[in-house]
Amino acid sequence: MSRRHKAEKREINPDPKFGDLVVTKFMNAIMLDGKKSVAENIVYGAFDVVQGKSKQEPLTVFHSALDNIAPHVEVRSRRVGGATYQVPVDVRPERRQALAIRWLIAAARKRNETTMIDRLSGELLDASNNRGSAVKKREDTHKMADANRAFSHYRW
Repeated sequence: MSRRHKAEKREINPDPKFGDLVVTKFMNAIMLDGKKSVAENIVYGAFDVVQGKSKQEPLTVFHSALDNIAPHVEVRSRRVGGATYQVPVDVRPERRQALAIRWLIAAARKRNETTMIDRLSGELLDASNNRGSAVKKREDTHKMADANRAFSHYRW
């Protein structure tokens, strides 16, 4: 890691349909092999399915799902005198959003539905209702941080 200067943040454009930067980041995370149009079709298709099933605005369901998945604390490894401790630390907002997006996509890919649109829409609906494997991942992260609260004085 370079110590000279921080890497500057890249400018990303909002998505064409909703004009939301988070949806663009989500699309970019779903995208494989540079196939942006395929990722776009998956995300927008999933949003259409979510709107059909929940009768709510898909963008609000998406944002509530991300809020339910995003962790507030996590554990980081810290070596102190030959021993490694799992130290609970607060999560920065950018990392919180990135983790939520990553966990949502991973949980959707593990589901059993036939198409990625169905998987993603199912996971979005589950996460917005505070259930599903992505929310479980957040709960496990919080439990781990809570269990290691005794080592919080090693925070740096």
